[in-house]
Amino acid sequence: MTSDLTALTGVVVGALGGAAIGVERQRSGHATGANARLGGVRTFTLLGGVAGMAGWLITAGFGSIAVVLCAGAVGLIVVGYVVASRNDVDATTEAAALVVIAAGVFAGVGRLALASGTIAVTALLLVEKSRLHALVARIDDSELRAAVRFGVMAVVILPLLPEGPIASLGGVKPRELWLLVLFFTGLSFVGYLARRVFGPQHGYPLAGAFAGLISSTSVTLTFARLSRDDGALSRPLAVGTIAACTMLFPRVFIATSVLHMTVAWELLPYVAAPFAVGVFALLVWLRRNPDDAFQIDMPSNPLQVGPALQMAVTFQLVLFAVSWVQRTYGDPGLLVSGAVLGLTDVDALTISMAKGAAGGVAPDVAAQAIAIGILANSVLKLCLALALGTPQFRRLSGAALAAMTVASGVSIASLR
Repeated sequence: MTSDLTALTGVVVGALGGAAIGVERQRSGHATGANARLGGVRTFTLLGGVAGMAGWLITAGFGSIAVVLCAGAVGLIVVGYVVASRNDVDATTEAAALVVIAAGVFAGVGRLALASGTIAVTALLLVEKSRLHALVARIDDSELRAAVRFGVMAVVILPLLPEGPIASLGGVKPRELWLLVLFFTGLSFVGYLARRVFGPQHGYPLAGAFAGLISSTSVTLTFARLSRDDGALSRPLAVGTIAACTMLFPRVFIATSVLHMTVAWELLPYVAAPFAVGVFALLVWLRRNPDDAFQIDMPSNPLQVGPALQMAVTFQLVLFAVSWVQRTYGDPGLLVSGAVLGLTDVDALTISMAKGAAGGVAPDVAAQAIAIGILANSVLKLCLALALGTPQFRRLSGAALAAMTVASGVSIASLR
């Protein structure tokens, strides 16, 4: 009885998946008219049901019959394409039918979640046809090259690298380092695409927020200098600096969560208050200046592979240094090194401490070291803003950065 119910469930899920695709094909007009394709809701429902039966036959030991059923369904799709291609070479409907067969087989063998997910993604691709075509039309050469390069980095280079550790190189793990390169280039690419979606006309505040995904220190230095070149832009540049510095806290928390969730939860109380201060400052600016807009240039290199490689190398060097400090000075040495490393590279410090926690460093000590590094970095950015910016830039960014720095310091003092 149980096996019959399982078989029936697989067949029903396969048929319903086919019906979902068939409804979309029929409503979009591909199942009727002079250029009608393979079929509509009835044809796709039957295809999904047949595939579900084939999947159940496989589990029941009748694989040869299942192959005949699937081959017949695929043959029907091929014949339908040959006939329809005389007038229209589009094969979207036939490709969707093949996916329905695959999903139906998944359902028949009991992989209901995989079958449902496959159908859901397929239906989404079909429904969002116009938006996907519009998105592709907006892709320029630099974005296409960046996407291809990222694909090569992720699919080709990553599997070829040895996992390590390589003893002759001090325990270096090449594949792990390359994953860091992918992580930071991915962040850079996401920020670039987001700026493309929202448009460059939204100005320096938005640019600062996205650039803060990579380096809030670089944003502070760059925007402070730009304010000297054009004093009229001091206000949006200051707000962009605040946005970048605010993004530091969720960026560090997310990176820590990916690497070591326990350290991330220990870190959360240290970053919550300064992040809230930054968000409050941005909300105050948005409420007072909702329509400010300034033109900005898009970066020519969406991936930023060079900085990501530098980050990976820096991370490995920091990892060596952290290991040596822990062996030599213990936990107090880690906290001091956190303050020093935070002045130069918060991301390398974050990754090193999270990895160190996986290797024996107490999670609360690792979180404190990261928090101290963030505090040191906040002090550095405050000094850069006050030293390099125009008076208006100093007043706006300095006040917010000082408040975030104080919030960080109070959090560390009260939680230690």
